[in-house]
Amino acid sequence: MKHLLLSALLLTTVLISAEAMAATVNVTLTAREVDLPIDNAGHTQRMWTYDGTIPGPLIRVTQGDTINFTLKSDSANKESHSIDFHAGRFDVMDEFAPIKPGTTRKFSYKVDYPGVWIYHCGSDSMAEHISRGMYGALIVDPKEGYTKDFPKPDREYVLMQGDLFQNDATAKERTAGLKWEGVLINGKKFHYDPVHDQNAEIMLESKPGERVRIYYLNAMISEWSSFHPIAGIWDRVWDNGNPKNMRYGMQTVSVPPADGIIADIVSPSDRSTANAIVDHDMHHALNGGITILMNSNDADPKKGHGDELILR
Repeated sequence: MKHLLLSALLLTTVLISAEAMAATVNVTLTAREVDLPIDNAGHTQRMWTYDGTIPGPLIRVTQGDTINFTLKSDSANKESHSIDFHAGRFDVMDEFAPIKPGTTRKFSYKVDYPGVWIYHCGSDSMAEHISRGMYGALIVDPKEGYTKDFPKPDREYVLMQGDLFQNDATAKERTAGLKWEGVLINGKKFHYDPVHDQNAEIMLESKPGERVRIYYLNAMISEWSSFHPIAGIWDRVWDNGNPKNMRYGMQTVSVPPADGIIADIVSPSDRSTANAIVDHDMHHALNGGITILMNSNDADPKKGHGDELILR
């Protein structure tokens, strides 16, 4: 009996300690309709965004944290907008309801599951709101931290793949896949690919032998992605980014719309190399869905750390 009481006491202490460590994180996003460059040459389109960027700001918390969230809609907007967080449980008619220009909505929720989660606009037509750029990434780090099965990476990058339609494409045409023009990687076609786009000035970088962690989300409205590192192998892949959902030594990983993975790649340590991280669906890859990862000793030490997880 004494052993049972002691075990119960220890368990209670652990649970209380875990609750005490959980944080409350305040997050505010503003829906903005703005003109943004959609390629490296500077061609612009009218896009709908969170905080004026595609993807929206990266949100990062720890499993067990509570998010106090505020959504604002810029008074200059013409449309109503909303937020849909895949990382929580809500009432779609309440927290996810659209708000008109110049108004605000607030709610709170606890993040119970680790992983990489999409957030996006859920207003009608969802196909138009998402395909115009209203999406972003929420990383929920596991409360256990890094482990043998979820090792600490040397660098981290976030890649979000979305659609690009002609600016005049209607909601109905977007839903049907008509007037589709290409793939956006973090807001631009061939964003990090100077091989296929001479105007591209940014690449992902790492040093030889480093473990590079990619948080990848498919924000395309209807099509799957076939995520592959040319000249490399995904050392480990965690479905939905949850450390319990691990796969080893993967060549290509299928990612459905509005889903995500964490994928680690480790380059050879004895020489400089390069990888082309692609959607192996060639319709996507050759229309914007290629990212270059350069592995060299001259790698920028800032990239893949701190605020440099989404390269702008």
